[in-house]
Amino acid sequence: MIQISGVIICLSYILGLLFTAIPWGGFWILLLSVVMAIFLQRRRFTLQKVLAKTKTAPQLSNIPHFRVWLIAGVVGLLATLYLPLRVPQAGVNDISKFVPPENTNQEQLLIVRGEVISTPRLTRSQRGQFWLEATKLDEVKNDKGPVGLSKGVTGRLYVTVPILQATGLYPGQEVAITGILYKPKPPSNPGAFDFQKYLQQEGAFAGLVGRLVNVLDEEQPSWGWWQIREKILRSQVKLLGIPAGPLVSAMVLGSKAVDLPYDIRDTFVQAGLAHALAASGFQTSLILGVILGLTKGFKKSTQITLGSLALLIFLCLTGFQPAVLRAVIMGFGALIALALKRKVKQLGSLLVAATILLLFNPLWIWDLGFQLSFLATLGLIVTVPPLTQRLEWLPPAIASLIAVPLAAMIWTLPLQLFVFGVVPTYSLLLNIISTPLISVISIGGIISAVFALIVPDVGSAVAGVLNYPTDWLINLVEFFSHLPGNSYAVGKIGIWQLFAIYGLIISVWLINWWQKRWWFAFFIAFGLVLIPVWYSANTLFRITVLAADEQPVIVVQNQGKVTLINSGDEGTGRFTLLPFLQQQGVNKIDWAIASDFQNNGNSNSWLEVMQTLPIKLFYDYAPTSENLLISQVIQQELQKQKGVYQALSVGQTVTTDVIIAQLINQESPILQMQIQGQSWLIVGDFKSTEVRQLVQTGGIPRPQVLWCSGESLKELVTILQPQVAIATSANIDQKAVSEISQGQTKLYFTGKDGAIQWTPQREFEPFIQTTENKTSVL
Repeated sequence: MIQISGVIICLSYILGLLFTAIPWGGFWILLLSVVMAIFLQRRRFTLQKVLAKTKTAPQLSNIPHFRVWLIAGVVGLLATLYLPLRVPQAGVNDISKFVPPENTNQEQLLIVRGEVISTPRLTRSQRGQFWLEATKLDEVKNDKGPVGLSKGVTGRLYVTVPILQATGLYPGQEVAITGILYKPKPPSNPGAFDFQKYLQQEGAFAGLVGRLVNVLDEEQPSWGWWQIREKILRSQVKLLGIPAGPLVSAMVLGSKAVDLPYDIRDTFVQAGLAHALAASGFQTSLILGVILGLTKGFKKSTQITLGSLALLIFLCLTGFQPAVLRAVIMGFGALIALALKRKVKQLGSLLVAATILLLFNPLWIWDLGFQLSFLATLGLIVTVPPLTQRLEWLPPAIASLIAVPLAAMIWTLPLQLFVFGVVPTYSLLLNIISTPLISVISIGGIISAVFALIVPDVGSAVAGVLNYPTDWLINLVEFFSHLPGNSYAVGKIGIWQLFAIYGLIISVWLINWWQKRWWFAFFIAFGLVLIPVWYSANTLFRITVLAADEQPVIVVQNQGKVTLINSGDEGTGRFTLLPFLQQQGVNKIDWAIASDFQNNGNSNSWLEVMQTLPIKLFYDYAPTSENLLISQVIQQELQKQKGVYQALSVGQTVTTDVIIAQLINQESPILQMQIQGQSWLIVGDFKSTEVRQLVQTGGIPRPQVLWCSGESLKELVTILQPQVAIATSANIDQKAVSEISQGQTKLYFTGKDGAIQWTPQREFEPFIQTTENKTSVL
């Protein structure tokens, strides 16, 4: 009875944290507990009467008492109140309060003093990044000085500096950084990374783009966990080299503790092996297994002491990540069971670990790493045994190889579809094949790390033995990640689909009727994902103007057919276009139209897109002598994809399913389009006399929708008088904006409003405003 009551109360606390995502969540969970209490209490009374008539001793311990449900409801209600109290808030003197306004014409240099609190890492833009605990802020009045008055500040700061400036920095060092403060913005495009939310979860509300780092404390500390990590990494890299050395270290300590090259990290994630780079239960079980195996003849107190010490050292080395904390707590549970000579109840241990962690930091309930770790472990506990039984016709070793990744995939895939909307097609097969290699590398890496702390050269020699297995694993992952159709975008599923699928999974786990009809549950879950995707693909018509700095990037979706107009600057393809298209469930681009609006050869972004999504027909208005080489690379990539490349000259017309496009001018680019009878005009760098002349001579009609830069907005609206104008930047004269707003033209700014989307039902909608309206309800 005590155990059931504890389970109910723990689950109520976790559900209470989850219910903070819905309005009046605390009220609903309290109401739910009262309903359950009344329902089960009636069942309890009915059962008591039946047992009394049959004169049987009452066995009611499996039915929790009324007060247990009421206590659980109150705990859930308190959880909904507790989480908001723990949300980080900027203090009175937080450094984010001193960020200069964005509308200033000149960049304001500041000097921030503070303590480095993390080991520098390399960003994708090849800059050094670290966290700083700010203590003092000085204003630089000019490049040579003098410096303004100092201000005492508090708060964490996300700092990026040139890579050479970050070299040699270490945690605990006092530094003064000259740079530009900024506040993170919410995502501007659907599917984009929410940098503002990420910083808030880390307790930071501002960033610093550093230019110069002055070290104020040259004395190196005598000891630190970061030094031990560096010692292990250097020892393993010595003979393995890069990327094999950092990969082995990441498989031991986790990728968050090791600066793993992004190409290796991305390849593993794309192939569905991201869990191999995350320190969690696999490493802790190996460590405990080795410790208990080596101390088998020792006293239990010695085994428990050494096991606890090993777990604590591992926890400190990995950097207190939620997944590792969960695994370590469950490891301590196993040691306690060993001391009490009792069998470990893994499900109860997992629930206790989750409750303890969420009491310590309730915000982890929304941490994706914590969620995936919890769900994968739950799958291993409750789903591996029945899967192994159904695979009993196979040798036990092979049955286990299949059951373990399949169980983890069953419980984590719905969440992955909710967050990313992408399925790694060969993930299950790759996990089955790679498990022996991962096990060998992980065990060898742990042994190498231990020796590296004692005798670094011996640790290097042990790591050198892993050279071939590591190379085989890298080649295997690269092979699968380059196979055709290595990932399939189904689009992000909705919250109701997520709950429905997990409801089916839990039903198959707990209810005997569903266990016998698991295949029926599978087909229902399959339909819950694919039927909405099929319906959307066959009915949706939408135009999306993405926020891509000064480039016009437009995606037209029409009943499963996709047209992409321009790809933006380098980086736009990877960080803006691909996340958006994958979120929409797009797996190919039917038509692509390239027109270089900045005259800087934006074809690099096209290559970023084509590495993931094939293009069937590519129209190129931009082939010039300046970017001819990149155009040739695009043609070669299209040939591999069996796509068609067509170079166009100014004045030629492009026709797709719903678009008629024509580039009128290239030096001052003007792209005219008809999209389902709606006239669009995309204007780049121009001279007002040219546009006025084209309008007067009938060279271009007055458009219904105009896209242009913020600098030319007022002049173009005056000349063209469109119904809707979309400008790239909101940093223009407010007087000019108010004058334009007095007319009939409706204004949108991608720099302020984010992506602009148009559908026949809802007309034009700014992404940021729509997102704020949705989140304000929650």
